[in-house]
Amino acid sequence: MRESRVLKKLRAGETVSCFKINLADARVAELAAISGFDCVWIDQEHIGQDWSVVAANVWATKAHDTDILVRVPRGGYSDYIKPLELDATGILVPHLMSLEDARKVVKTTRFHPIGRRPIDGGNADGGYTTIDFNDYLQQANEQRFVVLQIEDTEPLDELEAIAALEGYDMLFFGPGDFSQSIGAPGRWTHPKITETRKRVAEAAIRHGKYAGTVGGPGNADELIAMGYRFISMGADVVGIKNYCQDLVRAFTKSAENTQKTSYLES
Repeated sequence: MRESRVLKKLRAGETVSCFKINLADARVAELAAISGFDCVWIDQEHIGQDWSVVAANVWATKAHDTDILVRVPRGGYSDYIKPLELDATGILVPHLMSLEDARKVVKTTRFHPIGRRPIDGGNADGGYTTIDFNDYLQQANEQRFVVLQIEDTEPLDELEAIAALEGYDMLFFGPGDFSQSIGAPGRWTHPKITETRKRVAEAAIRHGKYAGTVGGPGNADELIAMGYRFISMGADVVGIKNYCQDLVRAFTKSAENTQKTSYLES
């Protein structure tokens, strides 16, 4: 089984970069991988791509030794393990609501002796049965990461117990939905968001987990100082949107200047 680049760097005390992909074409993920990101994040919670699209993104990133994180929809166990069986390197479970919820995720996504993930072994992650059965279980537990997303107020009362739970790797703070849950959508400097972002990182570190979140060039230093070691630094749709808007503004300015010059000359 391919070694996880994310886990290798995190276990060495390094910080990991990630890039979110909304577009389905696997060439976008490959471009992000070629550019040097440690991890690419694709989304099944909000996008719901065909499984063949997920598989193509897995192949595109593996070709460049880049990890791929799949945010799964909240559904049955198959929704959680299918990305792993396609050989995604990690899964992100959104809207983790309680300690009991976290226990169920661990039980579903980890093999014995940690959990009771259903076993196949005949898929990409098991090398299509070429990996020894017991080696497959051990390697999957050691080289595939499970991330729990804290993005609601409900789990905060049990945050310490959730952080202490064995069997998963990372707590990921999501400020977007969290801003909704506190009744302040989009108010990114709200004190409760700042407080909870720090609290999630501190709880994760205190209990031997990694802390992850979304960020960007403007606050990466602050997040790293706070203890975050996995930072999703941007998204394809944001980059394309910004680039297109810059081009349109430049074109509009040039066109207006040309029209003014023509008017004056006439």
